[in-house]
Amino acid sequence: MRAFFRNCLLLLGLVWCGLASAAPLDGVALEPLIVPPYALGEPVNDKGVWSLLNSGGAEAGYVFETAPLAPLPGFSGAPIDMLVMLDLEGRFIDVRLVSHNEPIFVSGLGEAPFRAFLEQYRGHSINEPLVVGTPYGEGGAGSDLVYLDGVTKATASVRIAHESILAAALQVAREKMQGVSSGPPAIPDPDHAENLSWGDLVAQGIAGHLTVTNRELDAAFAGTIWAHDDPEAEADPDGIFLDLWLVDIGAPSVARAVLTEDALADLNRFLAVSPSDEPLLVIDTGRHGLVSADFVRNTAPDRLSAEQDGLPVALRDADLLFETRPEVPEGTAMILRTDRRLGFDPTRDWVLTVQAVREHGMFQPEVGSARFKLPHKTDARFYTRPGVIETLPPWREAILNRQGDLVVLAVFLAGLVGLLAFGTRRFAGWRHFTAARLTILAFVTAFIGWWGQGQLSIVTPLAAFRAGIDRASFAFLLYDPFSLLVWAVAGIGFFLWGRGLFCGWLCPFGALQEFAHHLGRLLRLPRVEPSALWDRRLKSVKYILLAGLVATVVIAPDHVDKAAEVEPFKTAITVFFVRDWYYVAYAALWLVLGMVTFKGFCRYVCPLGAVMAIGGFLRGRDWIARRAECGSPCQLCKVRCNYGSIKKSGAIDYSECFQCLDCVTIHDDPKQCVPLILAARRGERLAAE
Repeated sequence: MRAFFRNCLLLLGLVWCGLASAAPLDGVALEPLIVPPYALGEPVNDKGVWSLLNSGGAEAGYVFETAPLAPLPGFSGAPIDMLVMLDLEGRFIDVRLVSHNEPIFVSGLGEAPFRAFLEQYRGHSINEPLVVGTPYGEGGAGSDLVYLDGVTKATASVRIAHESILAAALQVAREKMQGVSSGPPAIPDPDHAENLSWGDLVAQGIAGHLTVTNRELDAAFAGTIWAHDDPEAEADPDGIFLDLWLVDIGAPSVARAVLTEDALADLNRFLAVSPSDEPLLVIDTGRHGLVSADFVRNTAPDRLSAEQDGLPVALRDADLLFETRPEVPEGTAMILRTDRRLGFDPTRDWVLTVQAVREHGMFQPEVGSARFKLPHKTDARFYTRPGVIETLPPWREAILNRQGDLVVLAVFLAGLVGLLAFGTRRFAGWRHFTAARLTILAFVTAFIGWWGQGQLSIVTPLAAFRAGIDRASFAFLLYDPFSLLVWAVAGIGFFLWGRGLFCGWLCPFGALQEFAHHLGRLLRLPRVEPSALWDRRLKSVKYILLAGLVATVVIAPDHVDKAAEVEPFKTAITVFFVRDWYYVAYAALWLVLGMVTFKGFCRYVCPLGAVMAIGGFLRGRDWIARRAECGSPCQLCKVRCNYGSIKKSGAIDYSECFQCLDCVTIHDDPKQCVPLILAARRGERLAAE
């Protein structure tokens, strides 16, 4: 059970970190991270992009985080946040790790290899085709690709980090360096159906075509040491070196025109897994062959590259085996993929570049290359472009993210309130009442506390108090809808019962103390309770602590979180005792004490309980029935009340009543209530007479 809740807390922590990383750092947090001689300038948008100044105060580039701009989920499910410094020419000045939750680095390799990987970006340009990996054998030396060494055992994490860096950098480059708005990406329109043939694709320019003869290849190397290093080209000048066909098959109508039914089904299965990928079919019927002999499937092609708007487009082999229709030219064929989230727009002009490589010399040959370009774009009729996506307000996102938990919580709270509002006396008189109460408290501890993180804390009313002083927004209260729902029901409870609904039924730490009390009874430990005088005195402590916390908010607001540690809630509920030993010892102290002194923290120390007690004055009725004999001569309810909330007169002190219903049970039980017993005896005597 402990491992289960610890995993739940880890999951909640990862989600929280993911949400937290989406909020850009402010200038105070960013400034120490800037590498001299650069300095932080002014923010240029609301996505965390700042200008970068040189030592003379002139603009030298931009600095930004990757998570707000490109929140690609990492291996852990949360984005990897990195700080990128980019100069005005698109070169990386520095890349630093800000935050992450990648398990392989958190609990395995440590962060050192990750940080070393990020250091490789310095000096490289976003215009270079950067890939993570190693060259494919000796032939890779002549590739246009720039290789960044990955991290063994963490390939997935560093590649995701790499994609995030490129996506964020390209977004900044498009918007700030070239004035090109990235806008929402064009995506294939699934509703666009068109019956096309290969001839139609060629006639309409949907299938791009580039031919390079041996003569043209020789001309590209003319005047270099590689001019005569291709005997086949010299022997047949008019022969075909490159006969390249390029078709963007992201649009269903286009894909149907070139692929067989089986191949189309395989492609659709691939796109169902990777819906943001744009598939590109390339075919070479010449002798170039598209890639080198050392090419490795499912990696970036070492003889092909692409660019759009002067910026590189990341290409990768889709690793699909497929057949084309009979009318499609036959040759070396492969399907490449690029991620539209990185800014690629198939409806605008882009260029596919093919590299031709020659080697000169027998031993340690010198490698030279020539490049041939094929411009391309696909007609916009095959695509749809979503409108500008308006993000939901954070509070709505929070509700949607926890809607399942909220439904369970709402059903539970409605049932509990209904039971206590309309069936209190029957519930209290049920012979299984104690077992039912403990079951409810177990649910509160496990679901509301450990799972839902709905333990209310004094921190919330203190933060609201501070917001009121500063005339700030109270919107932060909406960001945790789970706790807010508990607060709302506790507020309703003020009017119906006083503080008892929360303190007696909905507080996870209070429930733990009650379990400690029952454990103490099972172990036959002695009860250690203060005298009536000291009980009254100790109950004032919580109000003194509350006053001290309120004063801290006004005088030293930066120390409120530390002062609020008087509550052991964070230790026992929020982090399930996984904390520094002294916090754990403090929380454990109250639970151990609870085995001999009934709910000592709740009764005497809890500042949130003091707030609840004050709020209890909103109670509109005395809901616990009393008789004239209560207090005189009967003192049974007072003696049995573990909370000491019944006065000698028999009246209920609702500011200290935890709604345990023990006195209600006694009041209605003819075998326990002294006035009822005496009345029964009088009736028996009268009947006998």
